[in-house]
Amino acid sequence: MSEGRLARFASAEDFRLEARRRLPRILFDYLDGGACGETTMAANLADLARIRLAPRVLRDVAARSLAASFLGARQAMPVMLGPVGSLGLFRAGGEAAAFRAARQAGIPACLSSFAVTRPEDLPGGRGGDAFQLYVLKDRGRTEAILERVAAAGFGTLFVTVDTAVSGIRERDLRNGLRRLARPDLRILADLASHPRWCAGMARNGLPAMMLAEGWPEAGRGYLAQAAFLAGQIDPGFDGKGLEWLRTRWRGRLAVKGVMCAEDARIAIDCGADAVVVSNHGGRQLDGARSTIRALPAVAEAVAGRAEVLFDGGIRRGGDVLKALMRGADACLLGRAYAYAAAAAGEAGIAVLLRRIGAELDAAMALSGMTAPGAGRGAASEPAASPPSPGP
Repeated sequence: MSEGRLARFASAEDFRLEARRRLPRILFDYLDGGACGETTMAANLADLARIRLAPRVLRDVAARSLAASFLGARQAMPVMLGPVGSLGLFRAGGEAAAFRAARQAGIPACLSSFAVTRPEDLPGGRGGDAFQLYVLKDRGRTEAILERVAAAGFGTLFVTVDTAVSGIRERDLRNGLRRLARPDLRILADLASHPRWCAGMARNGLPAMMLAEGWPEAGRGYLAQAAFLAGQIDPGFDGKGLEWLRTRWRGRLAVKGVMCAEDARIAIDCGADAVVVSNHGGRQLDGARSTIRALPAVAEAVAGRAEVLFDGGIRRGGDVLKALMRGADACLLGRAYAYAAAAAGEAGIAVLLRRIGAELDAAMALSGMTAPGAGRGAASEPAASPPSPGP
């Protein structure tokens, strides 16, 4: 995509619309959709939008910095690229593109267990980056994964704890996502109508899950392997399991999927260095509250004993500031950068990060702040909820 055309992408929504045009519908709906009626996914966005920032004037905001410390290092801004499974299906080489864009922006990135790209093949200097883990029923295989990502240089482990079972995703059921490995005529027509996506996949060969290497029972092809791995996730993983994981991982440990104060306290008592307030982007339990509503109670319970990261609905720099004001130390991007990757690869992610950084800088200045940390705990007003529809 030309630089001139990229310059016209002003927001994550612009990238979303381009991703919808470029991706086969079956894949776009997988990226764009949530669990069941998608009410929690919608609430993540709507509840963030209802929070109102307070303009402040007559303050010296000439010298501003977006820099923030989290995950053991000083980062260029309080944002990181969170783990996105199947990113390599949305864009050939998507994971490597994301890590390069993150490095250029001076922020960390997190590789998903459901990635296509091998951790050893990502750009170098990964000490500040993270790997996302699903603890498997087979603890020996789990330990082998830990050894592999540690050897590859990852300094932080994100253990996802909100997937005891997989959420029910209606769009995937309607589209026949699991049939993509053996597509019918409707799916073939969908794929054929997106030749650029097909060409990108063809150049890189049949996508496969990197964790399926040396695991013949997983089968062939990404979707078959993903379904197999999902069945290997341990639904019995609990606090004792987290204590065990802490003894096996020497780096920083973040627990992703925390939505209440009590679970945050359990995670910290078991040795977590950070908790990630997340509802899996609304892809797991539909009807759960939004992450921005859960954030203040979690931050209060943590009380500085660990870092609090926020995930869910971040689309703009102003969203980042709202999360910081409600107690987060930093925010994860998920769908937003996946849209950008699908639309324009590494260059798209880089543009999105510049837009978010510029928006955060403007929001801070207009709120009378010179640094992201100045917003932590500051007042923010939720707008009135829209009126309920009549009978």
